[in-house]
Amino acid sequence: MKSARFWMVFLLLAATALLLHTRASADRFAAREPLSQLPELIDGKKGVDLPIAQDQLDVLGPGDFLSRYYLLDRKTPPVELFIGYFPTQRTGVTIHSPKNCLPGAGWAFESQQYVNLNDVNGKSHRVGEYVIADGERKQFVIYWYQAHGRSVANEYMAKIYLVADAIRMNRTDGALVRVIAPVDSSRSTAEAKQRAERFAAQLLPLLPRYIPD
Repeated sequence: MKSARFWMVFLLLAATALLLHTRASADRFAAREPLSQLPELIDGKKGVDLPIAQDQLDVLGPGDFLSRYYLLDRKTPPVELFIGYFPTQRTGVTIHSPKNCLPGAGWAFESQQYVNLNDVNGKSHRVGEYVIADGERKQFVIYWYQAHGRSVANEYMAKIYLVADAIRMNRTDGALVRVIAPVDSSRSTAEAKQRAERFAAQLLPLLPRYIPD
């Protein structure tokens, strides 16, 4: 079963790469604002930009990236936001799954699930929710793939939509959005989950200006 799944994923990725390569001249770019213009005040929290190391940017490839802490006060743990927007994925640059990079950074997945998250306007979005741990440190993570007005939790479904949108819209742009709420030693995982979900619910309606529909 594991072998069958491997080959299914391999064939899907190979087909994606072939299609995007053969249609490399067809990309259409939508108007958008840079991620640096994302509001610095969200859910009552003040944003503080974090530098992204050059070696990380080299791995990510061409795109627009934002790494920022949002702080309420000194007593409340922050919410960490990362957004990576890729204007095209036809040239071999594709969105990296956190399932691949987080374990490489020492984090282990304790739990994972796909859920529907309603934003503050009542719109439902499909996201992945994870609890990760590194020794005694623990974090609650929400991430999803955002493209063309669609939120997708599963990286394989994101690839399928990528191919479909390349054919239908001549667009391969898209983004990974990740929200992390550290689990403080004096607080519960449920509290971190609530903090992350509330922030994401406020963030989601803002994204179309920076990740165009």
